[in-house]
Amino acid sequence: MENNVFDPQNQETDLSSKIVAGLERISEAFKVLLWEKATALGISPIQIQILIFIAYHKPALCNVSHLAKEFNVSKPTISDAIRSLDKKGFIEKDHSSSDNRSYTIKLSDSGVNIVSNTENFAYPLKKQLSSIHPSDLETLFKALSTFIYQLNRHGILTVQRTCYACKFYNNNLNSHYCNLLEKELLNSEIRIDCHEFEDKIN
Repeated sequence: MENNVFDPQNQETDLSSKIVAGLERISEAFKVLLWEKATALGISPIQIQILIFIAYHKPALCNVSHLAKEFNVSKPTISDAIRSLDKKGFIEKDHSSSDNRSYTIKLSDSGVNIVSNTENFAYPLKKQLSSIHPSDLETLFKALSTFIYQLNRHGILTVQRTCYACKFYNNNLNSHYCNLLEKELLNSEIRIDCHEFEDKIN
């Protein structure tokens, strides 16, 4: 049986446990900031996340099935959130596909305004990163992007669109290369959420 990562005594001798505990604290900060914004506007945190996601992602990803995978919740949970957003006039449903049962979700003008008032909720986290040396930030980002990829490969994160899992990505002698952009990538240019991402066939 592995030692509990949340036991402070275990953390004293296990760096991985310290890191997991640290990520948990950062997750709490993220949730607090999101809740504060949601409470101020009278909508739920998941509704804010859905609106922000729709604002910046292509229509093919803006449907109930994909959103459920994106946020690791059930389809009924997403459907309830969409129903509420529709009732409040923040979204529009596009039934232009051949399947009348499916639809893509678009922002209404009111939804665009909500996004402009909510998408800065995580700014306090970004602001704190400005005090970290650029080389340390690059090291941190490299570790995080690798960690996200590993979580996806092990089924813990169901959706990710990072370079490492993309069919256009090549790693040759520890250098990163994108076949779509036809260029070598710096560590800092590895993307976490790429618009051109296409899943690599294993």
